[in-house]
Amino acid sequence: MNKHKRIGILTSGGDCPGLNCVIRSVVNHAKLTYDWEVLGIPYATQGLLERQTIPLNMHGWDLRGIDPLLNMGGTILGSINKGNTLACADEILAGYQALGLDALIAIGGDGSLKIIHELATLGNWNLVAIPKTIDHDVALTERSIGFDTAVNTIVDAINRLTFTASSHDRVMIVEVMGRTAGHLALHAGIAGGADIILIPEVAYTIQGLCDHLAQLRDRWHRKFAIVVVAEGAMAGLDDTGSYNCGLQGSDPAAAVTPKCGRGQYIAEKIASCSHNLVDTRVSVLGHIQRGGIPSALDRLTATVFGKAAIDLIAQEKYDKMLAWQNGQVVNVPIQDVVDKSPSPVDPHGYLVQSACALGIYVGEQVTGDR
Repeated sequence: MNKHKRIGILTSGGDCPGLNCVIRSVVNHAKLTYDWEVLGIPYATQGLLERQTIPLNMHGWDLRGIDPLLNMGGTILGSINKGNTLACADEILAGYQALGLDALIAIGGDGSLKIIHELATLGNWNLVAIPKTIDHDVALTERSIGFDTAVNTIVDAINRLTFTASSHDRVMIVEVMGRTAGHLALHAGIAGGADIILIPEVAYTIQGLCDHLAQLRDRWHRKFAIVVVAEGAMAGLDDTGSYNCGLQGSDPAAAVTPKCGRGQYIAEKIASCSHNLVDTRVSVLGHIQRGGIPSALDRLTATVFGKAAIDLIAQEKYDKMLAWQNGQVVNVPIQDVVDKSPSPVDPHGYLVQSACALGIYVGEQVTGDR
């Protein structure tokens, strides 16, 4: 445990708030407790490919004694989420050895961790992984860095849009990220008081949306509504009509993927779903969801994950990912995480049922009897 070590750390995949908090925790604990060296690897595996490093120390980023890493979004190490990494596997593996690393800490989502785990297996790296994703789809962990902040960002947007929706009697459609998993839309929709939440895991119908909007108007005298739509929400079960935005490519599978996004798709479908024309507006939050100052919960999660990663290296326990389970930090085999990711929303789970109990339309499979 007292042997000097050189630790590499990298951030991979899409950025999110809280990554710099992990870096801060790793560097401080490694230096104060073990007197180890920590090297930042810029732009994920690209840094290993090019043998590039960024020396990290406890006060290297201070400004007049203020540590900015705790509240700085994004990642000071940079990140990439494109390219064929495995095509350059030999050069990347050689980079790990050339830099003289004793272990590598990788902060990434399910896709990034899968690729880095393959590289680690090929190169016999000492790897410890930390989950980050605003999609919340990394398996075997109840918390992932960035998710809480992203939810708060969306809820803030919903709060603002609710006032203008009520002022103009409009249906505001908020499109959020989530191609294969609807955790972000579901959590933010419930917390933000949405009337409709559409996610990839639950089928819906255009008629179901129209009926719900009509009920809000006729029974509850509500002249506005908030609809939260995950970008990967499937086409309506009863969707046979035309769509003005056009479709992507000639692949038949793309016929349910409009170029202008799922939010605009829903807007066009419900605009004339009753005798009373529905005035709709669409807000696509896009990469706004990835930015911003990390929330307190994301800072805490990042800090304990960073500390635990260094302790795993001290114990020489590798090929593990840190996870939050039952109120504490544990470690799980990375292969188990890869095998079970991405982790979708349970269509019959407690959160979906809670949304339905609050009168939120989520889809036909869970609300069709209403």
